[in-house]
Amino acid sequence: MSGTLYVVATPIGNLEDISFRALRVLREVSLIAAEDTRRTAKLLQHYSILTPTTSFHTHNEKRKQALLLNKLNNDQAIALVSDAGTPTISDPGALIVAAATEAGIRVEVIPGPSAVITAISASGLLNGAFTFVGFSPSRLKDRIPWLNELKNDERAIVFFESPHRIRTTLEQMQHIMSDRDIVIAREMTKVHEELVKGPINEVLKSLGSKVKGEITVVIQPRNRSSKKKSAPTTGKIWKEFLHLTEQLGLGKRAAISRIAKSYDMKSREIYSAIVKAKS
Repeated sequence: MSGTLYVVATPIGNLEDISFRALRVLREVSLIAAEDTRRTAKLLQHYSILTPTTSFHTHNEKRKQALLLNKLNNDQAIALVSDAGTPTISDPGALIVAAATEAGIRVEVIPGPSAVITAISASGLLNGAFTFVGFSPSRLKDRIPWLNELKNDERAIVFFESPHRIRTTLEQMQHIMSDRDIVIAREMTKVHEELVKGPINEVLKSLGSKVKGEITVVIQPRNRSSKKKSAPTTGKIWKEFLHLTEQLGLGKRAAISRIAKSYDMKSREIYSAIVKAKS
């Protein structure tokens, strides 16, 4: 096992969801590079694994990379793990994997749990392909163009969302995607696992006042055979205009342009509808 970087998938919740091979590797390597050593310690303690750990996260990845590569070049075996699931998928690790490969160091992946695959499997929305887009943009004004880009994708869309942003994100999705079916997968494989499926407005109603836990969202693919969306009513345009300008803080011109793009209409048509609604 000398001079090998092992990319090891670990449980996303239930500690029993780990392979015999993964446990063997974690026992036999010289060092475990963990995104959060405290979280990894719980897994290691559960299986009586005494291998030393070192932190390897977003804020120290570049600094620690040289140290780990030096150990690998000196015939030491290192296991790379994230907080949960498969490393390098919206988690640190891609840089050292690329650097190890370029340096001729053997990289071996120990497959296992993934929040993305778990959510897709439970959703029932897949039509043969899906797109994983990581975490949604944290800033409110960046999320609207991001969702507009995703709305016409003919594949299922999967992304991660934080509990304190999920309600706002779903409200924006409803404005942009109407009431397309979605799945909210929360705390998967854990004691309080929850799977909510249905149109966006129904899922919104089901959310409690305080949402907790790790969340994966799956969006139904756009129907290829669906007809072009009919022109919105004056009332709908006015409602979206108010939402964009008063709640999201967009300028009037930017809001009109965004609505026009959303419905494949001209900006002057949207402007006329707004003037009519005001009067």
